[in-house]
Amino acid sequence: MFKHVRGDLFGGITAGIVALPLALAFGVSSGLGPSAGLYGAIFISFFAALFGGTNTQISGPTAPMTAVSMVVIAGILAVNNGDIDKALPAILTVFLLAGLLQIGLGFLGLGMYIKYIPYPVVSGFMTAIGVIILVTQILPAVGYYPKEDTAYVSNYMDGAKEKLLEKTLLDEKGDAPLVVDNFTNAITRADQITEQAILKEAKNLAGNNASGVIGTLKVLPRALANINWLELALALATILIIYGFKRITKAIPSTLVALVVVSGIAYGFGLNYRPIEEIPSGLPIPKLEIFTAFDLSSVTPYFFTALTLALLGAIDSLLTSVVADNMTKTKHKPNKELVGQGIGNTIGALFGGIPGAGATIRTVVNINSGGKTRLSGMIAGVLLLIVLLALGPVASQIPAAVLAGILVTVGIGVMDYKGLKAIPHLPRDIKLGPIKLSSEVIIMLVVMVLSSVWNLVYAVGIGLVLASLTFMKKIGDVTAKLLQMNVLSEETWPDEKDFPEKLKEEVFIKHLNGPLFFGSTNEFQQLASKIPDTANTVIFRLERMQYLDQSGLYAMEDVVFDLKLKKRNVLFVGVQEQPKLMMERTDIIPDLVAREHIFFDFKSCLEWVKTNIKNKD
Repeated sequence: MFKHVRGDLFGGITAGIVALPLALAFGVSSGLGPSAGLYGAIFISFFAALFGGTNTQISGPTAPMTAVSMVVIAGILAVNNGDIDKALPAILTVFLLAGLLQIGLGFLGLGMYIKYIPYPVVSGFMTAIGVIILVTQILPAVGYYPKEDTAYVSNYMDGAKEKLLEKTLLDEKGDAPLVVDNFTNAITRADQITEQAILKEAKNLAGNNASGVIGTLKVLPRALANINWLELALALATILIIYGFKRITKAIPSTLVALVVVSGIAYGFGLNYRPIEEIPSGLPIPKLEIFTAFDLSSVTPYFFTALTLALLGAIDSLLTSVVADNMTKTKHKPNKELVGQGIGNTIGALFGGIPGAGATIRTVVNINSGGKTRLSGMIAGVLLLIVLLALGPVASQIPAAVLAGILVTVGIGVMDYKGLKAIPHLPRDIKLGPIKLSSEVIIMLVVMVLSSVWNLVYAVGIGLVLASLTFMKKIGDVTAKLLQMNVLSEETWPDEKDFPEKLKEEVFIKHLNGPLFFGSTNEFQQLASKIPDTANTVIFRLERMQYLDQSGLYAMEDVVFDLKLKKRNVLFVGVQEQPKLMMERTDIIPDLVAREHIFFDFKSCLEWVKTNIKNKD
């Protein structure tokens, strides 16, 4: 590990510098504040490198992981009336569970299967992440905060009163049946609700209704009518420097340059800007309330969200591992990488950090700067810890608009432009009346739209179901076309050309090309029903039938049983291992097809035919 210390040192320091502004920005975007992003970057980078399976990988909060984390945080905050102190244990427990699930995926050896997630689903999801980040950063970029808009909050005062009254009644009722005394006591307690409590609840309702893509679009007219021009100027300056400085040199991260320059000007000239939340000084402290305030009922609804975080982090990390492999000519260990990422996310959650994954840009920077071993990722984490300890108060003066500008560029960069550009050129394989559409484009757009305006987790699930159904339909169509039912005189396989001419009426050969599964059983049975009446022997050529599922098995059983009822000989040639095992377990072999009627190749089958089948003429 220490052979390449110099390169690892430069690589780790450079990657850590690149990670700093992104960690702060992702923390703010998530809703837990800049310190949560920084804590996540510190612990995930260090421990994922230490225990992972990709030597040069730099890990930390990423755009996709942050977007899903936003869903978790917003949902749990809404349940807890916007009280972050009450919601934090449940939020961090979900993040902790995601890390543990990643460790489990690694130990179960599932890392190699991540690659089977269809590209349209990944493409639609990544583009949706970009849309979500871009749209949700409009409000902080123009300096509009719905909770601070008195006129907007006033619209929710009645709703706040109603919710507080409902909460008072539920508290009074408890687990017992509702009785008249509950109403009487609730009314007495309701008189004690202060205007301050009502205002606080109204602000929570206003913030919840203005969150996400749909919420942002709802309040966008108000935001544009109340632009804070200083905040907008800071955000635009940040964006211009990020894109403009890259044209000068890429040796220094343009994101860091933008952060330092714009923040320095705003602070140095004493501008009246809005800073980010204060970053606590000192070492990160474990959040023991994860255990002391654990409530299973508050976490259970988010199990599948935690699983989505685990899978998304796995995909994100392993894709970055492939990039690292291509650059370093090495080979990563996918399952070990998942374990490392899981350990990093688990420890990060214990200290209040948001979850993360392998970060492509930071990994590329590390490799290009000389990083060779896992020491580089650990150094990046240590550097961020030093920044936290030494520069925490300074970092707390960063304008919120600067981080919004950084996130706008992240949103633009994370979109899958390759997938979007391919939309006009993908084959249109679905017909809806006179209209032809591409199934892959439909899946991509469904995932993208549903992820953007509804729910990331459900959108991915729906996308996977659609992709699976489409795949099965395509395979079924292809297999149906390959199923051949031809008389020998019409079409033969090469080793059938010497078949005796006089036996061609008595013997029928059924070719199966490809798997026999639920998508092709109907065509198989239809073709089998057309076997000529003259044939007293049917040969099934199974050399190319690699797979047989339960539906295919019963279809085969029905066809063979009907043939045996008609007193016809049934011969199998070249039965593959998996289909043979299936047929043996259901006694098709040897009850319906005797073992002496199963042949290794067509040559031995032909010898049997010549010996046992006589020409009727």
